Amino acid sequence: MTPPPPATAVADMGRPAPAFQDSKINRDILNPTRYLSWPWFIMLVFAVLGVIQAAATLAYQTYVGLGVAGYQAPIFWGVYIITFVFWIGIGHAGTLISAILFLFRAKWRNAINRGAEAMTVFAVLTAALFPLIHIGRLWKFYFLIPYPNQRGLWVNFKSPLLWDVFAVNTYMTISIVFFFVGLIPDIAVARDRSTGIKKVVYTILSLGWQGSSGQWKAHNRTVLHLSGLATPLVLSVHSVVSWDFAMSIIPGWHATIFAPYFVAGAIFGGFAMVLTVMIPVRRIFGLEAYITDYHFENMSRFILFTSWIVGYAYGIEYFIAWYSGVEAEQTSFWLRACGPYWISTWIMIFCNCIAPQVLWFSKMRTHIPTLFVLSVIINIGMWFERYVIIITSLSRDFIPGAWGIYIPSPVELSVLAGSFCWFSMFFLLFIKFFPIIAIAEVKELAIHERAHGEAH
Repeated sequence: MTPPPPATAVADMGRPAPAFQDSKINRDILNPTRYLSWPWFIMLVFAVLGVIQAAATLAYQTYVGLGVAGYQAPIFWGVYIITFVFWIGIGHAGTLISAILFLFRAKWRNAINRGAEAMTVFAVLTAALFPLIHIGRLWKFYFLIPYPNQRGLWVNFKSPLLWDVFAVNTYMTISIVFFFVGLIPDIAVARDRSTGIKKVVYTILSLGWQGSSGQWKAHNRTVLHLSGLATPLVLSVHSVVSWDFAMSIIPGWHATIFAPYFVAGAIFGGFAMVLTVMIPVRRIFGLEAYITDYHFENMSRFILFTSWIVGYAYGIEYFIAWYSGVEAEQTSFWLRACGPYWISTWIMIFCNCIAPQVLWFSKMRTHIPTLFVLSVIINIGMWFERYVIIITSLSRDFIPGAWGIYIPSPVELSVLAGSFCWFSMFFLLFIKFFPIIAIAEVKELAIHERAHGEAH
């Protein structure tokens, strides 16, 4: 016989339902989206001011012409193309880090993959501006696009510069889709804990996500397929960017090593940029429990490994020039080290080859101030790498009578600074409105740790 239900007091029946208890992971990771942090606000103000000054400078350049840039025959690729290649490298690294680590089931990626993917999208959006800035006449940008027109003009499909248009736009599309698909479950988490206009926006962006088994199955399958697609795409796209140089016959460029050389440099600089943006985020928003020394240890090892690959590429370039027996090639590399741009070359070598060697010491791999300073040094070195590749080769062609010296102008440096502010502005706004760490994936790790102890 079934016992009767327990008696319930009338007073108990009138009590309100217990308050909703959110998980600690949800609270911690969503906190940056709920509260205004003064360090975040100050950085955003500086970023916006930097964008405004760069826009004003660009408007001035557009009005008076490209003569205010530092171009001088025979050097007509300057800071703008250097910075384009730099941001493309940073952009490729983010998706490569996230996609490859996902395919290899590296669980430690879960704390950094969202930041790396956001970095990718904003870096590519930054890079896409520079071909437009470089052409000077911004309103003529559509000449880069092959489309039927009444003037019968068509693009030159044999030009690597046109390959860039297709490669970069394809990569940007895949990166944005990959980034957004990964965000959907976390947007739904934010939706269920928001009110007002934010809830409306999150509801639209979450695409009806309810967390059912069918949705999770489709989501995991989509992330897997996009990772498999993005990995070879990253390798191919940055190889295409390297062919902008390697397909020419200019001394210092005409080499088959450029494709793997550029890809290795992108991974190297990308991990450094992840450290540059994630270390302040970790400190400002108190995410030390989720971005731990374990993650910094692994990223430091990748930086040390790719530093050796980049250093090997630098050395093999000099060996190829010497072994070729081509006087123009040998002279080009001799002038890199001892010519008018020697400071740039040695800054590149120090920042990318010598400075990262401190990571051989285990304490340095988890010492946060050292890692942050080192990451900034590497970013400087990677920009100078592109400077050395482009400027030294263009300034010393086959004909000595056409040689010239390039000095960046204040206008170019202003736009360069504005590009970093542009990237920072988007990243700071993203932190404010979306979780910077993948909530669902961190919860998966937490469940695994509870079931199997504290092993990663």
